[in-house]
Amino acid sequence: MARVVSLFLPTWPTDRARRKAGNAAPPAEAPLVLVGRDKNRRVVLAADAAALAAGLRAGMPVTKAQVLVPGLAIEDADQEAGAEALERLAVWMLRFAPIVAPDPPDGIVIDTTGADHLRGGEAAMLEGMVGRLAMSGIVARAAIADSWGAAHALARYGGQHMFIAPPAHGPSILEPLALEALRIAPWTAAELRMLGFQRIGDLLKQPRAPLALRFGPEIGRRIGQALGDTAEPIDPVRPPDIVEVRRAFAEPIGAAETIAHYIGKLVAQLCKVMEQRGLGARRLDLICHRVDSQAQAVRVGMAMPVRDAKRLSRLLCDKVETIAPGFGIEMMILAATAAEPLERSQVVSSLVEETVPDVSDLIDTLMNRVGERAVYRLAPVASDVPERSVSKIPAMAADTGAGWPSHWPRPARLLPQPDPVETVALLPDHPPVSFTWRGVRRRVKRADGPERVFGEWWKRDAEVMAVRDYFRVEDDAGERYWLYRAGDGEDAATGTHRWFLHGVFG
Repeated sequence: MARVVSLFLPTWPTDRARRKAGNAAPPAEAPLVLVGRDKNRRVVLAADAAALAAGLRAGMPVTKAQVLVPGLAIEDADQEAGAEALERLAVWMLRFAPIVAPDPPDGIVIDTTGADHLRGGEAAMLEGMVGRLAMSGIVARAAIADSWGAAHALARYGGQHMFIAPPAHGPSILEPLALEALRIAPWTAAELRMLGFQRIGDLLKQPRAPLALRFGPEIGRRIGQALGDTAEPIDPVRPPDIVEVRRAFAEPIGAAETIAHYIGKLVAQLCKVMEQRGLGARRLDLICHRVDSQAQAVRVGMAMPVRDAKRLSRLLCDKVETIAPGFGIEMMILAATAAEPLERSQVVSSLVEETVPDVSDLIDTLMNRVGERAVYRLAPVASDVPERSVSKIPAMAADTGAGWPSHWPRPARLLPQPDPVETVALLPDHPPVSFTWRGVRRRVKRADGPERVFGEWWKRDAEVMAVRDYFRVEDDAGERYWLYRAGDGEDAATGTHRWFLHGVFG
């Protein structure tokens, strides 16, 4: 089942203008419009959210807009530069999936089939896309559905910031939408309304032949594309300096063994090109073009630059089963969409030097099975607050030599959130005599502490007076825990004096 993401950028022209102006851009709350010429008139071509809220619209004469909004910020529109910028943005979005294309004038379409699990699922993937764009000052709405047409309609007319249509959703999810959601010409939508059609559902109930006779073939094609009955291939963008090889077949191929065979040939060819350029692949995209104009994509990532043909072939062949050849594959394109310099290195001799185990092959295998974010290492952070003293870094990141302080032992398992516990303890600085955690009362046989941890006042004002007193305790069953009391036991301003369990030793 194909899954397609449509990103709608409702204020793309003005967002791009603000990014281009940088510090010289008008404040976000100041209405901004981009203007151009319509024959002999100067009209508004694009308006930002503040201008839209003030009643300005595209197509409005500039003089009228200036009367409605005194002090209106006006800039000349550059539609050609906007289209080029949209294509550059599509190239940047290649980090999410191999097949990405601009959807002019204000959108991007992404085929995410089989790629969402590497991003933590469809919801997390959409949040990542919209969030990354928001951090760059670009407003975006996103929808994911079974076809480009459905995702395009839901992103623009679904009425939600993010919309996730269930797989195999069928036509019912499109029925309440306006006619314009089908990407038909405005005059076609106006004439359909005159005939009594108000929603897509009204059209779907009608036979298509009479509609085609009256309005031409476009309306039937758009309905078919929205329902996924008509193919709508996505022509992916490619960076100009990408390392890419391709192979066309005189006869379509479909057997898994044949696909794997040609994957090996393409990888060997790609590795030769990368060797000439002194590069190693960090990410490979294999796109298989089928005879029915559909494309199947496979992506693998590497923790470090790799130019080993055997290793890269194995990673790609592990995903052959995800390729649906349909009626046959007529072309395969293999591209290194992320490559880094990789120089030749001398093989270490075990006679004179100690060999270092290379686990990068294992890391690559795990990353491509469970996702890049699921494979990581823990690294120390300079903080006394336990939950802030650990960070996740890439599994093959360079070792900085930093470590955690050893004068106070830390538990092997630190809970994501401290669990409240009921205790019996003397104030101000005695360990608990007993505590109850998750319904089980435990009697403390031994204890060590307190270790006082102060709040980081430079990060949060609320931590100016905050204090925690940590104790290592062992119960009568020999199990050891890490407890703390919020506050110093005397001054209520330092904490609530409630007890929490924060970790488990050994």
